[in-house]
Amino acid sequence: MSAPRVTTAPKVVAVTESSPAARSGLRSGDELLSLNGRSPRDVIEYSLLADEPELDLVVRRRGLPEPVALSVRKQPGEPLGIEVSSAVFDRVRTCDNHCEFCFIHQLPKGMRRSLSMKDDDYRLSFLYGNFTTLTRFTEMDLERVLTERLSPLFVSIHATDPDRRADLLRNRRGATSLRWLGALLEGGIEVHGQVVVCPGRNDGQVLEDTLAGVLDRYPTLATVACVPLGVSRFSHEEAMRPHTRDEAAAVCNTVMAWQDTFLSAIGRRMVFAADEYYLMAERPFPQTHTYEGFPQHENGLGMARAFEAAFGGDEHAALGVRPGFFAAVDGAPASGYRAPRAPGGVHSWHRGAPVAILTGEYGARVLAPLVASLPRRDVRLVPVVNHYFGGNIGVSGLLTGTDLIEALRHQPEGHRYLLPDSCLSEGRFLDDLTVADLPRPVEVVPTDGLSLRRALERMDALPPESGGAPSTEGPIPERVPVTLGAPR
Repeated sequence: MSAPRVTTAPKVVAVTESSPAARSGLRSGDELLSLNGRSPRDVIEYSLLADEPELDLVVRRRGLPEPVALSVRKQPGEPLGIEVSSAVFDRVRTCDNHCEFCFIHQLPKGMRRSLSMKDDDYRLSFLYGNFTTLTRFTEMDLERVLTERLSPLFVSIHATDPDRRADLLRNRRGATSLRWLGALLEGGIEVHGQVVVCPGRNDGQVLEDTLAGVLDRYPTLATVACVPLGVSRFSHEEAMRPHTRDEAAAVCNTVMAWQDTFLSAIGRRMVFAADEYYLMAERPFPQTHTYEGFPQHENGLGMARAFEAAFGGDEHAALGVRPGFFAAVDGAPASGYRAPRAPGGVHSWHRGAPVAILTGEYGARVLAPLVASLPRRDVRLVPVVNHYFGGNIGVSGLLTGTDLIEALRHQPEGHRYLLPDSCLSEGRFLDDLTVADLPRPVEVVPTDGLSLRRALERMDALPPESGGAPSTEGPIPERVPVTLGAPR
């Protein structure tokens, strides 16, 4: 079977020094027209081709009228040693659903174009953990996934009733596309599911029926996440609204009841509610062991408990499945959540300066008891209200430079400000501002409990008589250097 026509050849953006690619003469800026006579359609196919010990490359090089032929000889399994410009070289399969709760439809105008790209591509699900509805999945896709063992995948379920699901997706194929979920599971592919719960649409009895449908038809799913919809001030969907406290509590109750059912029927809990539900319902988070290894940690399931464990010094706190394996695919670029968060750099602060942790409103509620447990009394939280998106958006990952600027304007100079890296992608906030635009210097810290703990431990304790406040008399305190936000 021949590969589909490639519309864009993969472009080399970096070549590792002394690698097989460097020895062969491959350069940054070269376009890979073929590897051993084949033109890869995506980085998955490219990685399989590049794994061969003997490679004949045809590249297009800027300034030359004809393609250049290169030969590579390397040890079996040795990386080629390049990074390419994108994960998909043909067309990204875009989403043709029109979900009422889609957050992309709730973005303000003027944001960079890449943020408005809706994908429904199983390849990006495999590489980066993006959720796909499978409404554009085909028989050929299934054959490839099963043959190449592209696992794990991440599937948006929302409802198992066909008519309800088609209504939620506003796509008639939503009624039938879950057949692919069954086929994937039958083929032994690990799949994690998600239900975006919308008040009055797929909560209550519909959620009960959905979880019953999962147990009946998809009992080999790895996990199912129940997550709340985000409603920004730019939403035009009248039926979409935030959960009330009682509705959030009802979701927690439903999930906990079904955890018992799944545990009894298949020996594991299967379904988990996002941390936001417990915050909205003003309930304590479940115990750490009930998350069964935090399999959807990055989707906000058990993130608070994992953060707490790591903050307490547990360096081996399980953080669950790491969706995608792009780091192990030679050449695959970091993207989205897995892009480098912030550039490196050095920032200095005065020894003994009070510390403020910048965070979202939800993050502040998670961090409050942890900060209260610290021996130092001059560490405080600065909850940043998300005016940019408005609505019920309170997570730290959606903080923007605009709101941080407003919050920091009211904070004193000379203090040490810590900022979670989850709100940055390649050094930029969602509104395209950078940390350089902020009115106070900030130290970017990886968004996990152990990193925050280590950042706080770099402070020297103030003398007890100081009462935790910096002295306004005497010599200027010594300045202490700190490395800023290294990429993950």
